[in-house]
Amino acid sequence: MPLKLSLKPGEKFVLNGAVVQNGDRRGVLVLQNKASVLREKDIMQSEDATSPARRVYFPVMMMYLDEGGAARFYDEFVRRMGEFMGVIRNPEVLADCVGISKHVMAREYYKALMLCRKLIEYEDARIGDVVTGLPERRAAG
Repeated sequence: MPLKLSLKPGEKFVLNGAVVQNGDRRGVLVLQNKASVLREKDIMQSEDATSPARRVYFPVMMMYLDEGGAARFYDEFVRRMGEFMGVIRNPEVLADCVGISKHVMAREYYKALMLCRKLIEYEDARIGDVVTGLPERRAAG
């Protein structure tokens, strides 16, 4: 199934490891085959992985962007997920953690990333959104 990306002027995204930037007008791309695509707003720099949930998100993002090198980030993911799950008592959040782990094991990294966002939202609601690194999800429209 094709993926349709509607891009704002100047919007950046990563496509199979290459950073691509849209021109000065709105644009639409249709990807006809499987590719790793991540919008700029969902990209986190390593120095921004400064909270437990963000430290889970970062290695999953790296596995998604570099599937060939995913093994390099897997151990970090396991360690960070174990740390996170060791302090969480909320059954729904723990279920999301299990879901993330299952997606990672199945190499469904994008699905895992979307669940990781829920961990970040949960964490931000508890300790406040005082950590930079992954912009809040913007409402469509």
